[in-house]
Amino acid sequence: MSITKTRFAVIGAGHGGKAMAAHLALMGFDTVLFNRTPERIAAVAARGGIDLTINTSDAGGFAPLASVTSDYGEALESADVVMIATPSTAHRDIAEQAAPYLRDGQIVVLNPGRTCGAIEFDTVLRAAGCQTDVTVAEAGTLIYASRSDGPAQARIFRIKEAVPLAALPATRTESVLAALHAAYPQFIDGGNVLKTSLDNMGAIFHPALTILNSGWIETRHGDFEFYIDGASPSVCRVLDALDRERVTVAAALGVRAQTAQEWLQMAYDARGDDLYQAIHNQPGYYGIKGPASLNHRYITEDVPMSLVPIAALGRRYGVSVGAIDSIIRQASIIHRTDYYRRGRTLEKLGLENMTVGELTAYVCEGVRPE
Repeated sequence: MSITKTRFAVIGAGHGGKAMAAHLALMGFDTVLFNRTPERIAAVAARGGIDLTINTSDAGGFAPLASVTSDYGEALESADVVMIATPSTAHRDIAEQAAPYLRDGQIVVLNPGRTCGAIEFDTVLRAAGCQTDVTVAEAGTLIYASRSDGPAQARIFRIKEAVPLAALPATRTESVLAALHAAYPQFIDGGNVLKTSLDNMGAIFHPALTILNSGWIETRHGDFEFYIDGASPSVCRVLDALDRERVTVAAALGVRAQTAQEWLQMAYDARGDDLYQAIHNQPGYYGIKGPASLNHRYITEDVPMSLVPIAALGRRYGVSVGAIDSIIRQASIIHRTDYYRRGRTLEKLGLENMTVGELTAYVCEGVRPE
């Protein structure tokens, strides 16, 4: 008896999307690659697939794709699972554009969701009038460390061994993990989407480390070791203050979030008496250069999509977020914009009037207040 394999659509043809689509195809899964800009995928379409190199194995090669398209209808028509591998700033637009084409039983996974990505996606689908029974889930991080080597080439440096994932509501997480298991046994139960959102370590490490090293970035254009030279004792004290606020916001919502030091120990076995020591005891951080400019996703994505919703949740539920607010304000000044307005506000997420109990019921059981 033949077993029908899960059919995938990968949305986004950047570093992560191309690697994901190629890897899925090489594992034998029927895979469609979508990108909104046809020019970006023209070479992939012409070749009918992607040349993939996997540094950790000999399993690379040419990965033939079922389809390469810029049409949402074509991309989603036969997919069982829709893997969104774009910056989180694109999630809202993707939800609006995809809403008419989604069908009952499909699973949408944000890779990753950053902070409240699944909540935003679900809220936008409902606002767009999508009444199909779609399960939205989010991963805590992108499963790949990857780069695009050329217009139809991708390289995977590393595949993470364990990535937390949660569905909205959490009662559907087990079925999502089951649907993904053949392709991605690395996905594990992440609790609920509040936990995956508030365990977002990029919110702590990226924006502040970038902003507090603005001088080096603008004068040396990234020619310094970002996590070593950039993470001085004083900078690490700021990171630690941000981290304490994040963990406290999570606690106010009934979530036990990992501290940055706990995460470094879990992910890299990097230990220390404080955050400064733990960062400098992580061998993988040595050699990583800083951003070449301040126009970088560490600010343009991580501030509005990560820090803004954490700060908003803190203010709503009575937690002081002065350190987080200071980084958001500095980012807004540097980029001459209002990241509070551009970011994931509680109003955009549909959470502005929810009590903690109502929010918990929503993420755990899918029950929204009338």
